[in-house]
Amino acid sequence: MTGTTTPYGAGAAPAPGNGHAVSPRVIGLVLALVAALYVVAPAMNAAVAPLVHTDLGVTDEHNAVAQITGACLAIGVLAATGRAGDLKGRRATLTASLAALCLGSTALAASFDPATYVLGRILVAVALAAVFVSCLAFLTTVSMPGRIRRIIGGWLAAMSAGFVLAVNLAPHAATLTGWRVTAALMAAAAGTALVLVRRLLPETRPRAPEALPDPVRTVSLVLCAATLAAALQLAPLWGWQDLRVGALLTAAVLACATARARVLRRKAERARAEHVPGVVRTGALVAGLALGFTQVVLTMAVPALVAAVGLSTATAALVLSGFGAGGAAACLLVRYRAVSPLAGASLGLPLAALGLALLHALVDHAVHALAGGIAVVTLVGFGTMLAAAPQMARFLAAVPRPHLGVNAALLPAAILVGTAAAQALPYTSVLGPMPLPTEARELLWVGTIVVAVAALALGRPVVALVAAAASALQYVMVDADTSQPMSVIVALAVGATAGAVAWSRREQAERLTRTRETATALQCAVLHPIPDRLGGLRLAGLYQPATAGTAIGGDFLEALDTPYGTRVLIGDVRGKGLQAVQTVTDLLGCFRSQAHETEDLGEVAACLDRQVQRAATARGDDELFATALLIQHSGGSPDLHVVNCGHLAPLEVGPERTRELDVPAVLPLGFGLLGAVGAVRAHRLDLAPGATLLTHTDGLSEARNSTGEFYPLAERLADVGHRTPDGLVRHLDDDVRDWTHHLADDIAVIALGHH
Repeated sequence: MTGTTTPYGAGAAPAPGNGHAVSPRVIGLVLALVAALYVVAPAMNAAVAPLVHTDLGVTDEHNAVAQITGACLAIGVLAATGRAGDLKGRRATLTASLAALCLGSTALAASFDPATYVLGRILVAVALAAVFVSCLAFLTTVSMPGRIRRIIGGWLAAMSAGFVLAVNLAPHAATLTGWRVTAALMAAAAGTALVLVRRLLPETRPRAPEALPDPVRTVSLVLCAATLAAALQLAPLWGWQDLRVGALLTAAVLACATARARVLRRKAERARAEHVPGVVRTGALVAGLALGFTQVVLTMAVPALVAAVGLSTATAALVLSGFGAGGAAACLLVRYRAVSPLAGASLGLPLAALGLALLHALVDHAVHALAGGIAVVTLVGFGTMLAAAPQMARFLAAVPRPHLGVNAALLPAAILVGTAAAQALPYTSVLGPMPLPTEARELLWVGTIVVAVAALALGRPVVALVAAAASALQYVMVDADTSQPMSVIVALAVGATAGAVAWSRREQAERLTRTRETATALQCAVLHPIPDRLGGLRLAGLYQPATAGTAIGGDFLEALDTPYGTRVLIGDVRGKGLQAVQTVTDLLGCFRSQAHETEDLGEVAACLDRQVQRAATARGDDELFATALLIQHSGGSPDLHVVNCGHLAPLEVGPERTRELDVPAVLPLGFGLLGAVGAVRAHRLDLAPGATLLTHTDGLSEARNSTGEFYPLAERLADVGHRTPDGLVRHLDDDVRDWTHHLADDIAVIALGHH
């Protein structure tokens, strides 16, 4: 018996039934081997199709029934299996899924007519879906959220490697052993996997299973995906005008509308319960759709293009295996380097579009078809997985653990719907023959369009433009003279350059975003926002650093509610750079402490003076000083008390006029002449009714326009309509930006007036 554990947030895997702890590396390896069945089985089915047709009379129509029914049922099974894992445990659902796969493969091996073979195929299809989602949820459950990117990257790389082996080995295995032995080998592999899971993997389920936030929405989404997949696959067979196809499409739309209505109706509850941002969910959905679509397009187009130049089916499989090789390389890159979803899309999608466009060159290059085809298909696989893997990892990391299984079903379900969408094209129908070379070229252009649309859906219009432009240029160059290998080389260089540019731009944008976030956090920590109301005053503040992205310079401002009334500080430290920021931090810390403990405003100024002196001594800077203006308002008095330490005089902005107030100034902070008790006395100001007191640093009044003229502060304030503190500050913020194209100094402004 295996004990029940709670792995959510755990760093190490629990012990299986034998009592020994299991390494996460072992768990990942076992799950990768088990999930490889998901890519091996379809390759086996395709390889044995001619043999089954000869022995049992299984026609293309039978295969179509098995494929379409299996795909639609698999979507429902994905959600059901994922939810079962949430409630009953991951290992229990995985073993049950493997048992179903073993049973289905055995049924295939024992088939005696087309009907039993079709039923076996359907059972295998739904069992494979259950195995895949169980492995995916299991792997995510035993991983810390911060490690999911690395875990999923390695796991998807193993899956891609399995695709390479399956595509190349499945045809030979079917030919050598026959279709019954091949099915029996699959059953044996599923049974072996079941034993490994039971012996090596721990059971994982939450102690207290949680109900789904909205079961109706979940069921609606499943119905939408299943009916949409059915309609897309059946439309080429029945015709888009067929009433049955219309009914399926209508059902898909109604199910989608129901899910959306549930989201809008229970938005608050869903936000609290799921915590998955919409952009994260959409990114994973689009990535899965693009991956499924691209796989089908390549599977149909590559054999046609390779056959057109006289190469064998084995060569086509070798070329197609490049998709898995490129995907494995991309997933390993994601595993060992923190590639963000947007960065992956910025490079991956242009590369995928580039590869799809360059495949046209295979048609008239028989000599270079093998090497060139492998290289180009590898490029497509690399680009597609580089865009998809980070999106999938981000989504799985964001999903709440109690609902992980049912949410993880979104990824394989999106791949299945993408596959169905590709099969809705005229040349990829399940009953259609291999497309002609010209038709294969059209498929590749459709694939390029889908990649560009995926870029738009992922929020990368620049990437979509790059993909479209690069593909159009490649089309002109390659189609103009495909007999010249140089045209292919040039097209490759153009597309690769476009991808590199998009990658570089994304990386720079992300670094800039991180820098801005850091600067904003630093500004909020050092420079507290000026409150709208404090004591008996209305206030407004503005801080604009001269250096973009730094958020803090040499200017400082603060407003506090103290036992002695509202106290305001604004000032400017000599110098720039890190030392100025350190001085600002020291001064604000001193003011926030002394303003609450020192009654006399002049003594507060003296404390600030001593603080600047200490900083100057510690840094060996004899020229360090700071100007400052301290303002105090007590109770309901209309008077203000001001201490001016070498700062600019404040302005009174009234209904009739703007004038500079005469406030006696003493030496700036840091000269050591304010240290004596009573050396500085506050000056009383009588602010006119309805007027606003405006204080600022010299960065505002000395802002220059392109001809070198200073900003005419008083003149520009004359035309301000709203002379409230907030109105004045907003006007100055906009107006000084219009006046100057470049701020040479920091700007700090505080405006205040009576209630």
